[in-house]
Order: sequence, then structure tokens, then C-alpha cells
Amino acid sequence: MTAASPSDSLSRDALTVLQPAFDGTDTAPAWLLRLLENGMSGVGLFGRNVVSAEQLTRLNGQLLAANPHALVAVDEEGGDVTRLEVADGSSFPGAHALGAADDTGLTRAVAGEMGRRLAACGVTVNWAPSADVNNNPDNPVIGTRSFGDDPDLVARHTVAFVEGMQAAGVAACVKHFPGHGDTDVDSHLALPRIGVDLETLQRRELVPFRAAVAAGTRCVMSAHLLLPALDPDLPGTLSPAVLHGLLRAPVAEGGLGFDGLIYTDGMEMEAVAATHGIDGGSVMAIAAGADAICIGGTAWDEGQVLGLRDALVRAVREGRLSEERLHEAAERCRELGRWTAAARATGDPAPAADAEAIGLD
Repeated sequence: MTAASPSDSLSRDALTVLQPAFDGTDTAPAWLLRLLENGMSGVGLFGRNVVSAEQLTRLNGQLLAANPHALVAVDEEGGDVTRLEVADGSSFPGAHALGAADDTGLTRAVAGEMGRRLAACGVTVNWAPSADVNNNPDNPVIGTRSFGDDPDLVARHTVAFVEGMQAAGVAACVKHFPGHGDTDVDSHLALPRIGVDLETLQRRELVPFRAAVAAGTRCVMSAHLLLPALDPDLPGTLSPAVLHGLLRAPVAEGGLGFDGLIYTDGMEMEAVAATHGIDGGSVMAIAAGADAICIGGTAWDEGQVLGLRDALVRAVREGRLSEERLHEAAERCRELGRWTAAARATGDPAPAADAEAIGLD
């Protein structure tokens, strides 16, 4: 059923950039472990994969035994968005509460304790924090997930969160680049459009992302939204102008100079999938400069993952995606995996935080 042998280097690179979700709590699917052993670099965990911290530790132990460099990623923002405490709600304050307190030491401590708990469960990447400046009161998807509506406040708390998380040995992933705050459309359902000019974008949306890149965030997640001032046709996740021309471009040329891993937002979201499909959108995202394809809204199976792998291989062979770009993306996934493995192997376990001091239950 596959277009390329799993041992082929091109096929292996295509498999490496995929980060699927799956069903399972106590036992990881055999196919998933097999693909991790054969080069797939990571997975996304969601609420359906979590029963308890002890159960999650056992599950992640299976994933990391199959691939010690696996990128085991979750959305653990605190507040309204949690995976570790999906049954009862997060005991961590969310971004809006932390921004209202405006104590960067508190934000750093909260992120550090969150990272400690994630690391103890075998999680290696956190798709957080939201660096979006929430300046549209009608925003249906960000809201309290943002630190606030002031770019400088959002920037300093984004940096504090990144520092606390990565000090615990968990890679932070700031999202949703280049900024999902000024939207009134949920990109899970349709394609949002932000009609601001470049000057506004530079002094508002990009401020927290510039600060996070300067602070050393390991990852950035792209947004499925249209910014005509940068690209009138393609959403950010699929746009070379957004990912390569802005996020990757040197600071001296007006870019952010980011050289870490670029995750896509979920490729099953309607903002991309409805127009380009998951296969077509994934090819375009890698070609535009993304490195890791998040396919997490619903659980995937082996046939779907191999089908997407083969779509990337076909795109290279048909000239729609360069082999060099695909290899570069795969190498960035592997490089981050090496960082997470080193952090797990050499880092001293972070001490538990004083729960009362940082406002935890």
C-alpha cells in the first residue's frame, strides 16, 4: 500500500516530520511503536490519552523506549487548556490570570512547576504558551489563553513562561505565529483574516514572538490565518512569506531570526483542510518552512500516517517539494529530540515548587 520503502532515506525523512495523535491510555498501539522505532520523531497527546499522571508516565515510557528522542508533545497551558488534569480542570492559573497579576517571577515559577510535572510524566514538548496579543474582544478561540491585550505585557510573560518551562527540561512552543489575537473566527472551523498593515503587525502581534525567540524558545507554532499584508493568498502555516520571509529571516532584514523547530497547528483544522486537504496542506507547509506536521484533532491509524508519509514522498518526486527542504525539516525534528533526550538524561530533577506560594491547589 506504500509508495516507498521505510528504509529509504527520503521516506524516512517524510515519516520523521509527522507528529500524529492516537488512541490509547495503558498501551500504545503496536503500529505507533513500530513507526517510532523506524524514524517517526514524535506524537501529540490529548485528553483521550490521559487518565492519571501514573498512567501517562507508563504510556510515555513505552513511547520513549521505542524512540528515546521522541518528541512527546501536549497542550498544557494551564487555566482552560490542560491535558494532565483533563478530568478535573487545571490546578495551574491560566495565562490571563498570570497576566493580570503581572508578576513575571510568578509566571516563571508556575511554568517551572508545570514543566517539572510534565517531565516527570515523560512529556518532552509543551505546545505553550500562547503569545497571542488578545486585542479583539470577539475572539472565539484565544480569550483567556492570552496573557492580555498589551504587547509588552504579553512579551514579558511569554519569556518568563518559556524560561520556566525549558529550565525544567521541556521544550516550549510559543504559538500561534504570527499572532491569533485579532481574530473573530475560530480557525478550527474556518480561515480567519487579519487585515492589519505591516507596521501594526510589527508593533503589536510580533512583539511577544520576537521576545520569545530572543529568549531561546525551542519551538514556534504557526497559525492558520490569512494576513494579506504578508501574503494575500495563503494562510500563515502554508506561506513562505510568513514562515521563511518573516520568522526565519535574519533580524537585520526585518525578520525574527528563528532557527528552532516550527510546528504547524493541527492540519485537520478547517482553515487549511477545507481548502487544501491534509495531504496537500502538509506538503505546502513543509515547502513553506514548517518542520513538524501536527495531525492531532482526531486519532490516526497506521494507514493514515503512512499515506501522509507517501504524499510527502510523491511531492518530492513530482517536484512540488524539494528533497533538501524535507531533509532540513527532518533534521530539525531530530535535533530537538536530541536536546530533549539530553535534558532528560543530564538535568537534575527540578524540586517541587511551594504550591501555596504559587497559588496551586
